[in-house]
Amino acid sequence: QVQLVESGGGLVQAGGSLRLSCAASTRRFSIVTMGWYRQAPGKQRELVATFTRGGRTNYADSVKGRFTISTDNAWKKVYLQMDSLKSEDTAVYYCHCHALGDWDSYDYWGQGTQVTVSS
Repeated sequence: QVQLVESGGGLVQAGGSLRLSCAASTRRFSIVTMGWYRQAPGKQRELVATFTRGGRTNYADSVKGRFTISTDNAWKKVYLQMDSLKSEDTAVYYCHCHALGDWDSYDYWGQGTQVTVSS
């Protein structure tokens, strides 16, 4: 299994910045993709940004040029630097990873961290 623990959410004014962090712990699984999703009230969970072990990144159109995803060299942490925040970025942000086990691949989620952007 993989455990994901997020931190760094909070309240910020529009135009401000926040940095989310997610720490992954696993003994046997191999993480191949890490990323961030978000869910605003009354809306479906949506992709924000992903980072693959091959070095490819993918961003939602709504955050391109404002958000940056990165990982540490050990692939134990993933970060989301959020700049020029807008009120529409308000949501619960979830860390996600896709990992390979002995027999299959699995998706894991963190508990979520609230990001509130005041206008």
